[in-house]
Amino acid sequence: MSVANEAIAGHGPHGAIHGGAHGGAHGGAHGSRKSYITGFLLAIALTIVPFGLVMSHSSVGTPLVIAVFALAQIGVHIVYFLHVNRSAEQRWNLMALVFTAIVVCIIIGGSIWIMHNLYVNMMPGMMQGSMG
Repeated sequence: MSVANEAIAGHGPHGAIHGGAHGGAHGGAHGSRKSYITGFLLAIALTIVPFGLVMSHSSVGTPLVIAVFALAQIGVHIVYFLHVNRSAEQRWNLMALVFTAIVVCIIIGGSIWIMHNLYVNMMPGMMQGSMG
């Protein structure tokens, strides 16, 4: 049986059957209640701080702070709720996550680059035959 078929059938990497509703017999596959509460509190804190900056109309560095807190919140969700870490069991999930992040960065960066070039090259007055 292939690895994908074993996973669908509920078998582990070497034919072991995992029990429980969450798919793990060890209990370590998913976080504890304390882990979920910690992740939830971190997510709330990482939401409240940028929200407070925006609501107080603080303009110095607010976009940078929002971006940093957004990245931190992504990290919190990945670690505390998706349970992706650097263990051997999570290696493929981590590799898929990194690959997805690279593809998303390429798509977003390329889109911004294309839009910027279109904006620069299509400015009114710069086009041939424009009335200006």
